[in-house]
Amino acid sequence: MELFSVADAADPRLDDYRGLTDTALRTVSDPTGGLYIAESTKVIARAVAAGHRPRSVLLQQKRVEEIRGILGDLDVPVYVVPDEVAEAVTGFAVHRGTIASMHRPELPTVREVLEGARVVLILENIGDHTNVGAAFRAAAGLGADAVLVSPGGADPLYRRSVRVSMGTVFQVPWTRITDWDAAVADLHTADFDIAALALRDDAVTLDAYVADRPERVALVMGSEGDGLSRTALEGADHVVTIPMSGGVDSLNVASAAAVALWALQR
Repeated sequence: MELFSVADAADPRLDDYRGLTDTALRTVSDPTGGLYIAESTKVIARAVAAGHRPRSVLLQQKRVEEIRGILGDLDVPVYVVPDEVAEAVTGFAVHRGTIASMHRPELPTVREVLEGARVVLILENIGDHTNVGAAFRAAAGLGADAVLVSPGGADPLYRRSVRVSMGTVFQVPWTRITDWDAAVADLHTADFDIAALALRDDAVTLDAYVADRPERVALVMGSEGDGLSRTALEGADHVVTIPMSGGVDSLNVASAAAVALWALQR
């Protein structure tokens, strides 16, 4: 890595961090494929360990040795800035002292992600980046081997998703579904039982499903507002529900994913 001290917030070398939205970063044409932002040395370390390439790093002086241990021999420019410069460029206080501009990796195919997996979490049309990040954290901590994200779902590499997941979006293999019917066919070809979590009269309880669980399971979770689409329900082999009490009919999607994944470990 190469260190550069930057004292001017208008320095063009800091343009990747200059208040750009996640959408703008994703659609930049140079580099091809776009960028995303990773915050904190822990998140950057997980991204690099997963094979993601930093384009540059912006940090405080006190974080230099930490990032040196993460980047190793990678040829990456590292911009060391005062706190006020970092805040002026990004538009927010950089509390954790380190931000990296990362190249977006090319996503694998659904078939590649399913290879060798036994438990898969599918997020259908979940638009809240916090929920996506929390669901990835549950997937990483509770035994999911892969995550599939539907075409209309929030981007796991958006800043809030990455931050809430604590970098586990880099730890769990994932990809985006481009065609729902094709993904269902790929799951069935790989002998996955598709279990849709939903409130329906013919649903089986989670404990009953787990008691006779198939070898390979794909859990499908929908948004809190609309739940699963009719297409997702029609493609499922089972509809599963988590028994509730206290007049509550459902959990937050990330909490429901955590409960279901934990149950499948038994």
